[in-house]
Amino acid sequence: MSKAATVYDVADRAGVSIATVSRVLRSPEAVRPATRERVLDAVSALGYVPSGSARGLAERRTGVLGLYFPGFDAAEDAPPLDVLSAADRPPFTVVAEDAEAPAPHTSMLFLDEVLRGAELEAWKQGFVLMVGVGRDDPDRSTVRDMAGRVDGLMVLARSVPDEVLARLARRIPVVVLSGPPRGDDYDHVTVSNAEAMGELTRHVLAAVGEGEIAFLAGPADSPDAEERWAGVSAALAAAGRDPASVRLLRGDFTRASGRRAGEQVCRDGAPAALIAANDQMALGAMDVFRARGLRVPEDVRVTGFDGIEAAALAAPPLTTIRQPMIELGRAAVQVLARRLEQPDAPPLTTRLPLQILLRESSTRPA
Repeated sequence: MSKAATVYDVADRAGVSIATVSRVLRSPEAVRPATRERVLDAVSALGYVPSGSARGLAERRTGVLGLYFPGFDAAEDAPPLDVLSAADRPPFTVVAEDAEAPAPHTSMLFLDEVLRGAELEAWKQGFVLMVGVGRDDPDRSTVRDMAGRVDGLMVLARSVPDEVLARLARRIPVVVLSGPPRGDDYDHVTVSNAEAMGELTRHVLAAVGEGEIAFLAGPADSPDAEERWAGVSAALAAAGRDPASVRLLRGDFTRASGRRAGEQVCRDGAPAALIAANDQMALGAMDVFRARGLRVPEDVRVTGFDGIEAAALAAPPLTTIRQPMIELGRAAVQVLARRLEQPDAPPLTTRLPLQILLRESSTRPA
């Protein structure tokens, strides 16, 4: 391999200083067009790639933002994969798909969309995005390691213990995604979980009257799940119904846990409505209802939360609350970039709007 070109090589070829080369690469609009073209021609001819590490040392910046997620996808359940032995395998196989088989990585659909938004905005802002997943990470070594490699960090609410997050925030800016502010000094990007879920519950109550309500809750340590239950509870109380009378089921935001809840519903008898804390669990319950001959919405109305694409494609289409998932990722990057430029600005909470999508799963045909 030939020796990599340096900034000095580019400067010599273009007949300019290394400072001018740096300005062209960082702020081309600030350099005269003729000079800019000479430098860019030299960069192209030499195949020069700027050294991010050298630039970072000079600026005390890495140009990298971190996004840390908890490990929802249970990689330990994935079968072994040896890609190097692919040549020994047949070029294709024909499989009769089992409609009852769980889809892979279903719990990651919300996080996938947030990640897409963060990637897009990081690119637009001139940053590189580093993603860490805290799978089997009880001491949070993953996020600690990330914090030493990035300019700022975005974390899902409660995915990092408070004391760990506080230590990290003394070193780099931190933005918390989802969940309400809890009297801390972090920037937050969130949505109005409780308010939207309360409105959806009122829609369900108007349809079922005194009929029984079941709530399929998310993980006990999820701030989003807590807020959504708070919205349901408030709407029930305002309607004169005791929230404690609700049949409470528990899932983990996966479609598989929704199926387990659906089986329990079928054993115990169908309520008038099942309000789920996210779409995946609602769709899982509907999988079981369909297989057991329980009709939606004729026998039980079902609603979800998130607004993933699968909710619109379900049979019947799922009533849900659409989160601005891509916008959540983009907003987190924007807030973090702002914090890097204005480190002494007061903490900012950005609350993004939601949409309640009323579909056939909660409305009986006329």
